[in-house]
Amino acid sequence: MHLGPSEGDAFSVVGDIYRVLASSRQTGGVYTLVENRVSPNNGPPPHIHSREDESFFVLEGELEFQVGDEKITARPGAFIQGPRGVAHSFRNNTQLPARVLVFVMPAGFENFVKEFAQPVASFDSPAIPASKDEVDKLLAAAPKYGIQILPPNK
Repeated sequence: MHLGPSEGDAFSVVGDIYRVLASSRQTGGVYTLVENRVSPNNGPPPHIHSREDESFFVLEGELEFQVGDEKITARPGAFIQGPRGVAHSFRNNTQLPARVLVFVMPAGFENFVKEFAQPVASFDSPAIPASKDEVDKLLAAAPKYGIQILPPNK
């Protein structure tokens, strides 16, 4: 399998862009690999995965991670693990986009994204601002995939 720099299924996910680099179909259900472009002042809400572990490798920019009770400022080259059963989130608190690789094991995370996110032409497409409809779809789909969405951190 080979993907060029902006190839692969891409989605606008509540204001960020996700590109599927390796899907469950391509990995035999072992893992999913996604590249995220996190917009300024954005990122996923705190959440808990009950079925999979999620790991992150920061490529560009700066992200503020919360994993359990630990806050981590992550810059390029940083690796963070969000084990199943532990609340985690990340946020881009800067004015520039950030890029992060997200490794989810076992596979299937891309199926969750496809249930609520909006397909876009490529990873280079602009992010579509989050709408109430998209957030409602995310909240409805999450339990089906063993994901608990938590209230935002204060």
